[in-house]
Amino acid sequence: MEFRILGPLEVCEGGGLLEIGAGKQRALLAVLLLEGGAAVPVERLIDALWNEDPPASAVNSVHVYVSQLRKLLGPRLVTRAHGYALKLEAGELDLQRFEERLAEGRDRLARGDPEGAAGVLRDGLALWRGPPLADFAYESFAQAEVRRLEELRLAATEEWMEAGLESGLDAELVPELELLAADHPLRERLRGQLMLALYRSGRQADALACFAEGRDVLVEELGLDPGPDLRRLEQQILEQAPALDWAAPNNRTMMQAMANR
Repeated sequence: MEFRILGPLEVCEGGGLLEIGAGKQRALLAVLLLEGGAAVPVERLIDALWNEDPPASAVNSVHVYVSQLRKLLGPRLVTRAHGYALKLEAGELDLQRFEERLAEGRDRLARGDPEGAAGVLRDGLALWRGPPLADFAYESFAQAEVRRLEELRLAATEEWMEAGLESGLDAELVPELELLAADHPLRERLRGQLMLALYRSGRQADALACFAEGRDVLVEELGLDPGPDLRRLEQQILEQAPALDWAAPNNRTMMQAMANR
């Protein structure tokens, strides 16, 4: 059985999708999945499903939803003291597989294997089918987790871009980096990656223009100047510093510093 939350909620078994119901029954399953196998008290389930205005029948409704889900999921949906838990086997939740691939990709990058990192990260990003928990975009119980997952997805994309840069795929990455920088104009790491890809593609003037655009956005939106690493990258581009050449030993240190900002 496979559970998917990196997009609309889906449960798959034997190659086909299971009909998991609608409305609050689906929402209850999503809440249990977000807990990753931990028990969720009935009170928390009620808060998640009805916010601050539960009906008098809320407890009974939760029991009914659980009963209906058990018909599909079997004994993996277990009763715990004052609540319920969904037992997951390793790899059954797409989020778990994605996080494992992100961790492995970062490890491969750190060990100097950008090609291997790119493959692992690409596999992880391929698990995404759209915005996470897309059917619960306006539900309060999902908001914080949706933001966290979107941040993870963007971080994985940045790591994938870095793996490509470390593999020498500069010109090939420029179009996608331009789109990403436009969608996330305050993201200094993406802007630094775009600047580096442009510079290595023989487009020094465009790389400097990219920095100037980012500086203007930061000042206008946040009242801040670019960070020291992005300013250092601009200076190195102006000087055509050898450290910016592909596979230069100091380059990863610089890009990682921007990742940590």
